[in-house]
Amino acid sequence: MLALVLDTSSAAVTAGLVEFPGHAGSSGQTQPAVLAERVTVDARAHAELLTPSIQACLVEAGVRIAELSAVVAGLGPGPFTGLRVGLMTAAALADATGLPSYGVCSLDAIAAAHPEQGGLLVAGDARRKEVYWARYRNGRRVAEPAVTKPAELIPELPGELGGTAVMAGAGARLYAGVLGLPLLDADYPTVAGLAACAAERVLSRAPGEVLVPLYLRRPDAVEPAARKPVMR
Repeated sequence: MLALVLDTSSAAVTAGLVEFPGHAGSSGQTQPAVLAERVTVDARAHAELLTPSIQACLVEAGVRIAELSAVVAGLGPGPFTGLRVGLMTAAALADATGLPSYGVCSLDAIAAAHPEQGGLLVAGDARRKEVYWARYRNGRRVAEPAVTKPAELIPELPGELGGTAVMAGAGARLYAGVLGLPLLDADYPTVAGLAACAAERVLSRAPGEVLVPLYLRRPDAVEPAARKPVMR
């Protein structure tokens, strides 16, 4: 089974094609194989880079859209403008082709690449001197994603993550001096991590899902106040 994988929840514009083995491995988990992958770090060019990246992956893997079985997309958390590029693209492709779409928390995709870590903080760059973050044990999330200032995480980290805690993500790297945990070399969601998080749903041919973004913030734009009557 082949799937297109997309993520634009961060500064990285990520696209890839994966092949699922069709059954669970000896550990009980599926191990999707990455056939092609494009990752470009440019926080201002999601719309310009995503479609060419998809096309390049299809050409490299020698795969046609008609051969795909699913579309997998990172749901964030992430900034509004970049995140909606990936989700709208994924939703449009799924709708046009009749393929099921599956959403993955982008922080989960980073943690999925490090299931051996008993205590892991994944923190993405939320801008405004804040981070999107969640906690994990052995690849499983133990706290819902949230957004906060890095310094506000410090009091709860030792007890929640344990003495052998490490951290990953672009936000963790940006505020490494504040958070003070050993840093893994994993700044952005990978195609393999996103695919692994969706593998069970893809292989079981679960019903497609509505791709609901995880913004965690209210949008900056607000409805205008009621208009005042104009006097003649």
